[in-house]
Amino acid sequence: MEVRAKKALGQHFLTDQDIARRIVDALQGSPVLEVGPGMGVLTQYLIPSLAGQLKAVEIDKESVAYLKKHFPELGDGLIEGDFLKMDLGNVFPGQFSIIGNFPYNISSQIFFKIIDNRDLVPEVVCMIQKEVAERIAEKPGTKTYGILSVFLQAWYDIEYLFTVGSGAFNPPPKVQSAVIRLTRNSRTSLGCDEKLFKTVVKTAFGQRRKTLRNSLKPLISSAGRPSGPLADPVFELRPERLSVEDFIDLTLRLSQ
Repeated sequence: MEVRAKKALGQHFLTDQDIARRIVDALQGSPVLEVGPGMGVLTQYLIPSLAGQLKAVEIDKESVAYLKKHFPELGDGLIEGDFLKMDLGNVFPGQFSIIGNFPYNISSQIFFKIIDNRDLVPEVVCMIQKEVAERIAEKPGTKTYGILSVFLQAWYDIEYLFTVGSGAFNPPPKVQSAVIRLTRNSRTSLGCDEKLFKTVVKTAFGQRRKTLRNSLKPLISSAGRPSGPLADPVFELRPERLSVEDFIDLTLRLSQ
């Protein structure tokens, strides 16, 4: 019994066993929630060392049937459902790591959910589209640095581990993939209004070719804030030049 890859679910099944082992070996913590196990290419290497500490969430009914047949050890740890709709507070009693080959079409949504549950998830090891991995791990000052870079780097240290070619999958994707590891940093608070921080970052990168003076002007005027801060030299910069700390400082200035 094989599971058919479904385009609507963004499925590309990893078939390279060496790559699967390397992904699992990169995981350092437990217990573990595997997102989208598919036919269990990672699951098979997770089970031996995570007895009773592994759960897997899978939305595809065909994959669920396959996993039940081939990995009965999962038992109640196999959850049929949508990770994006799960209450992560009910998965384990405390913190847990996340691992998975994330579908390319929803990887950003997965990361935003992880950010929302950052105090529950100290570690993530995942395979995603190479371009997205580079963007997430990128430092300020480059064209690929963007919204997801800032939001994730605010709460996690990002490591780009290795690149995976399209030949490691069935069916082969049209792009390369990469494996990254996210490790929760020591930040407990941004020290500013988090909602405003998100708005500032999204607004700035929404018109990334403009200087901050031009991209953030509507945000300042719509909130009735004085335009005085716009005279600061930082507003001559484009958003990709600002680090997480710079965006926090900018948010504090705009909240005064």
